[in-house]
Amino acid sequence: MSEKINLLYLCTGNSCRSQMAEGWTRALKGDQIEVYSAGIETHGLNPNAVKVMAEAGVDITGQRSQHIDEFKDTKIDYVITVCAHAHETCPFFPGNAKVLHVGFDDPPKLSPPDASEEVKLDGFRRVRDEIKAFVETLPESLGE
Repeated sequence: MSEKINLLYLCTGNSCRSQMAEGWTRALKGDQIEVYSAGIETHGLNPNAVKVMAEAGVDITGQRSQHIDEFKDTKIDYVITVCAHAHETCPFFPGNAKVLHVGFDDPPKLSPPDASEEVKLDGFRRVRDEIKAFVETLPESLGE
């Protein structure tokens, strides 16, 4: 087998979507992909993202919200932006990093603030499942 692909998921705050993508990629494609996630800002790990990933059998409690600057010296083959803001503000990566955009809805914005906990979690579950479906297409969907 060839060497692993270095893939970075980039989002605004590195709290939900990019964290779930990192967890799924590690769980499903860890033998092929070295995965990281970061944000343009750091907002901490969203507890609802942790909860719905645990429901699916993926533990992301060991992950942490990281700033994009932490990866300036890391060789990255692919950067996948998972939100429009990150895509629009994606910094330059040295080397030949290929930037792709695969947008997902922001789970906290899928329900009104006064929604029940279950309704809020349903939004996170939907995005979690959409991210899993995307990760299952890797690395072929990267054009490798």
